[in-house]
Amino acid sequence: MVCSATVNVRLVHEFRFESAHKLPKVPAGHKCQRLHGHSFKIELTVAGPVNPDTGWFIDFGVIYDIWQPLHAQLDHNYLNDLPGLENPTSENLAKWIWDAMKPKLPSLAQITVFETCDARCEYTGN
Repeated sequence: MVCSATVNVRLVHEFRFESAHKLPKVPAGHKCQRLHGHSFKIELTVAGPVNPDTGWFIDFGVIYDIWQPLHAQLDHNYLNDLPGLENPTSENLAKWIWDAMKPKLPSLAQITVFETCDARCEYTGN
């Protein structure tokens, strides 16, 4: 007798964009109150079972296609001008991306926003 267990995976696709912003709600004199930019890196994590027939969970192209309209809004733009990102902290940006993607990508498990090489925000929809 052959037992076939379900294989569950987490897949991560990385995207990048350049944007400017300022944080209007930080204390007076805080450096992030001034206009500045970041080379953002976004990791989109999806989770679910591998299809035993195809050997994969999801085609990365599906994730790419869902991301593209957001990339067009974010890349080389001023984040504060986007509805819902008037205070574009990494935390708010992660939730904004989640809210835009989750209805189209139900397997979305986590959004990670890197605003620098060594600072990131992880959001799991909770």
